[in-house]
Amino acid sequence: MLHIPLLRKGEPYKSLDVVRVAHHRTREPFVEISQANAGLIRRDLAGQARAREALAAFSVAELIEMSVRAAEIFAHDELPVGDEGQTPEVYAEQVSATTGLPLVLARRNMEKIRGALSQMESVLRGLTRNLDLDILDRGHGQIEGQVMSFFPRAQSLGVVLPSNSPGVHSLWVPAVALKIPLVLKPGGAEPWTPYRIVQAFMKAGVPREAFGYYPTGHGGAAEILRHTGRGIAFGDAASVLQWQEDGRIEIHGPGYSKIIIGDDLIDEWENYLDVIAASIVDNGGRSCVNASGVWVTRHADQIAEALAARFAEIVPRAADDEAAQLAPFADANVAARISQMIDQGLQEAGARDVTAEKRGAAGGRLHEWESCAYLLPTIVRCASPSHALANREFMFPFASVVEVGQDELPEALGASLVVTAITHDERLIAKLLASPHVDRLNIGAIPTNRIGWDQPHEGNLFEHLYARRAFQRAAGATTRT
Repeated sequence: MLHIPLLRKGEPYKSLDVVRVAHHRTREPFVEISQANAGLIRRDLAGQARAREALAAFSVAELIEMSVRAAEIFAHDELPVGDEGQTPEVYAEQVSATTGLPLVLARRNMEKIRGALSQMESVLRGLTRNLDLDILDRGHGQIEGQVMSFFPRAQSLGVVLPSNSPGVHSLWVPAVALKIPLVLKPGGAEPWTPYRIVQAFMKAGVPREAFGYYPTGHGGAAEILRHTGRGIAFGDAASVLQWQEDGRIEIHGPGYSKIIIGDDLIDEWENYLDVIAASIVDNGGRSCVNASGVWVTRHADQIAEALAARFAEIVPRAADDEAAQLAPFADANVAARISQMIDQGLQEAGARDVTAEKRGAAGGRLHEWESCAYLLPTIVRCASPSHALANREFMFPFASVVEVGQDELPEALGASLVVTAITHDERLIAKLLASPHVDRLNIGAIPTNRIGWDQPHEGNLFEHLYARRAFQRAAGATTRT
């Protein structure tokens, strides 16, 4: 059986403690993964300073070039995974095997990661707001006569990763070009992508010491976040709760992303159905940037009906079907629990599952196909923004359609990672721009899941990893050598 080892300072290490992950369809063991205990992780993290020194020996420009090389290596080369070789096609098949993601979606996510790596200079320009990146090499510099100095907040970045979608890994890869080593805890069902990215970086010339890869349990994950200077935690609301008040940890939980249509364009709602549908269903609805709410000032019933009619036609397909849009749940019990949560919400007055009405006798939301559990796309029409299902997010194509007065926007939305506002109303746009609850804002018919590499996604990795200091130097002062 294929075995994935730990990477300790980039070197493979086979642990006596292993976990076997099953193929999502056959339920037969598919891969064996070494596990790191908390003590081993703590011991290795004592050497963070040396890993940082290895990266700091390169300029940002050199690390950007390595990132660009890593992009093509990741997308095209055969790379080691354990003792075996892994071609790009084998990688996509392995991701699909343990997560259920259709091959077409695995490849799209692969391209997303390649895009982030290949456009690393644009990514850093966006994160740093066009800072002269040489300043990070020298420690200080001038921009338009203003002296600037920055210092790293941490010797390394610890990242506790999810299993929902490979594309999420594009968020932490800029750390390498920013000279910050990585300590990665992969998702239990998706060990493949971070391992392949690390191998691509190392083949591109990045020092091996810059990478730690530690499959581990909750205790080990907590050890990584406690003992790295800065961290990122992905997960649902419950799993990231303990880090919510820790300023060292950037939380990536549910997105509650939304599309709103203003009064001025709501009568043209049919023109925007493609954008709304794509925002909900793309990537199998698995991303925090997928829309989970459609908030409109009128025509909510018609919009819900139109979306439901489209989504009722979406059915499970084979993993190698290029038209596949849905991913099965590796654990059927998870799918059943999610469906039960939605059904419980529907028992509260003021909500109805419009897609269930469209499917009729064709079947319910929880659907078994070829021995796998699927949740079929679901549109719920909520009569009030306060309904229990009006602002929920699940890991499949789910969205509520809510009617709300424009004067209640954006306050009624609650915290939202992405808001796509389809409107020309400058007053509404100004309110959205001023809202502290809107993380990313799209004005116009832009899908919520469309990423601009020159824009921060959620938070700002540069500001998370670097701080600006006050800096002055007396006239004529030089650095002693």
